[in-house]
Amino acid sequence: MLLAASALILLTLAGYAALCTVQPFAPCRACSGTGTRKVTRRGIKLCRRCHGARYRLRAGRRLTNAGRRLHADGTRTHRTRT
Repeated sequence: MLLAASALILLTLAGYAALCTVQPFAPCRACSGTGTRKVTRRGIKLCRRCHGARYRLRAGRRLTNAGRRLHADGTRTHRTRT
C-alpha cells in the first residue's frame, strides 16, 4: 500500500514536471485568461496579476527557473590559461 502511494506521488510529480517543461505558461486565474479585470466608463482596467498578458508562469516552472539561476550563480566558470 505504501509503495503504491509513493509511486503514485512520484508519477504525479513527474507528470507535472513534464507539463511545466512543455507548457510553462497557464491562463491567469484572476482574469480567466482575458487580460482585463473590469470595463469602466474610463476604459479597461488590466488584470493586476498578469498585467494584461493573459498568461502566468506556472509555479513549477518558477521553481525550476530559480533553481537553475541559483546553480548558475553558485558555480564558477572554468578559466583557461592564455
